[in-house]
Amino acid sequence: MKISTKGRYGLTIMIELAKQFGEGPIPLKSIAQAHELSEHYLEQLIAPLRNAGLVKSMRGAYGGYLLAKEPTNITAGDVIRILEGPISPVEVLDDEEPAKRELWIRIRDAVKEVLDSTTLEDLASYTDGDQDAYMFYI
Repeated sequence: MKISTKGRYGLTIMIELAKQFGEGPIPLKSIAQAHELSEHYLEQLIAPLRNAGLVKSMRGAYGGYLLAKEPTNITAGDVIRILEGPISPVEVLDDEEPAKRELWIRIRDAVKEVLDSTTLEDLASYTDGDQDAYMFYI
């Protein structure tokens, strides 16, 4: 399974909103500029996140987006599933050899475990150079 820019940039948006949680709405333009990303592309990604109830939008001069839930209650898996679809490296077929089927299932479950046990708060608290910060491997 390869996570596309949809998933990667979607996580970028969500991590930025988690870092500034409780400080009011954040304009997508500021996230796009900070990460040198297309604001138009981020607008396309925020819509499914809003429709899924992970973010809220606020209109007006001081508008923008904010998390709809606490950062501890949103996982990387939530974001990836909304933007990328089901998490599976391959489609497991019933007629596949048992050993290979078991391998694919174990890989899928390991990826799910990492994504579902990593919250936005975990990701927002990570800073470069912080020796005590989380390190995530898949």
